[in-house]
Amino acid sequence: MSDLLTLPTRGTLLGLDYGTKRIGVAVSTPEQTIASPLENYTRRNEPEDAAFLKRLATEYQAVGLIVGLPVHMSGDEGTKAKEARAFGEWAGQVCGLPVVYWDERYSSAMAELYLQQAEVSPKKRKQRLDKVAAQVMLQAFLESDDRGRAPGRWPN
Repeated sequence: MSDLLTLPTRGTLLGLDYGTKRIGVAVSTPEQTIASPLENYTRRNEPEDAAFLKRLATEYQAVGLIVGLPVHMSGDEGTKAKEARAFGEWAGQVCGLPVVYWDERYSSAMAELYLQQAEVSPKKRKQRLDKVAAQVMLQAFLESDDRGRAPGRWPN
């Protein structure tokens, strides 16, 4: 489900920072220019997780999902990337939306840095990290000149 031809260039996108325990969620403006952190969702079970994603997709009138893909520094995909792809495929089916996978390398580190620079306390940083990481990843996608570039592969 990562066919970019089916991803509209206008309309709200949801950025999902996949985790086995939590999902960080960010949302774009309808013009797809600015990403904002939305929330951290603690995963429960498949039916509740599905209901959560459907509610978000409906509430924000999402036209697509951008799922963070944790690739290795080499650009290769490991176990976590396979899990993120399986999650993205499931989320896309649940929401009836196209899915694009995007390189999330450094998103958590950048989110941590932003929160430190904003002088957010360590306790609050931990509470906000996943949704800010989703924002960093989604913003990188929005700003990319080549949204069709495969995750983890950098132009030569």
